[in-house]
Amino acid sequence: MTTSVLVPDSLTREAEDRREATRKIGYVARAATVFNVDRLTVFPDPDGAGKWEDGFVETVLRYAATPPHLRKEMWGKRDELEYVGVLPPLRVRSQTGSGSEGSGSLRQGIVTEVGADGRVRVNCGMQHPISLPVPDGLDVGKGERVTVRVSSRRPVRAKLVDAPISGFDVVSADLNMALSRDDAGLTIASSRYGELATTRRLGELAQRRAREGGMTVAFGAPERGLPSILDVDPDAVRGDQRNDESTGFDLWLNTVPNQGSEVVRTEEAMFASLACLTLTE
Repeated sequence: MTTSVLVPDSLTREAEDRREATRKIGYVARAATVFNVDRLTVFPDPDGAGKWEDGFVETVLRYAATPPHLRKEMWGKRDELEYVGVLPPLRVRSQTGSGSEGSGSLRQGIVTEVGADGRVRVNCGMQHPISLPVPDGLDVGKGERVTVRVSSRRPVRAKLVDAPISGFDVVSADLNMALSRDDAGLTIASSRYGELATTRRLGELAQRRAREGGMTVAFGAPERGLPSILDVDPDAVRGDQRNDESTGFDLWLNTVPNQGSEVVRTEEAMFASLACLTLTE
């Protein structure tokens, strides 16, 4: 099943400085990692623009999602990344195969050189870039990320494989486009105005998520919840709004039904929502 999360580019609009904005984005990345989110989409909120440049949220999220051993080579120095030292480590679990053909761990690498002999040099966190043959049917270019299965470090035994790797992808897309993807599954708007996430309702949603092959959960921004971003009356989305054509979501859900704070931050809402929405029966 595919799990997708949608956050607005106004996510850090209330942050006092770039350091605090970067830290907030780091918590979003942590939530996406903890709950095995497959895709994190940043959608535009033109009316909620903050003080940071266009693409700031997406850039920092992409950096956070990049394995530490590839960050320097892929990103270099950029103004948006001035305070990435405050990002919490994601510690994404590595994938391990089984059996003689599948043993070893999967690592992300970046192609640093393409040879004319069907081989490429790949930086995958070893002491030096390693030369690997390109399997038939796999097309790679310089600067491209690839998946490497490392079965031994001394001596080095590794090969390129056509396989996904742990972690989440970061993309930018219009909200309607993200909700209409073939793999969107059950689409949920997280909002204090939604129906309450009761234990009975969560059980029903777990079954529906399984039937639809996954889910997409959207979140708002500080002082701009999803009703404000979508310019809809909060009263219009109170309770169960399945197949609500005016907003594009299957339902609106309140996963913090008795919140003690006036405001639940986006990163807090992510942890609260994904914790209950990923429960199994």
